[in-house]
Amino acid sequence: MDKVKFDYRQDEDFWLGCLYEYPDYITQGESLDELKDNLKDIYNDIISNTIPNIRKVAELESA
Repeated sequence: MDKVKFDYRQDEDFWLGCLYEYPDYITQGESLDELKDNLKDIYNDIISNTIPNIRKVAELESA
């Protein structure tokens, strides 16, 4: 797996997070390790085209 950035936070008993480039796909885990595993599953689904019509975040460099 490539290195992929993700956002995360702890919300009471769960860890919530999403892949930085794919903010529409939020997942959770009972631990940070479980959250990371769930994010890896989402990433694998995205790169294998299992999920259609994916919105992606990118950067644009101004002239």
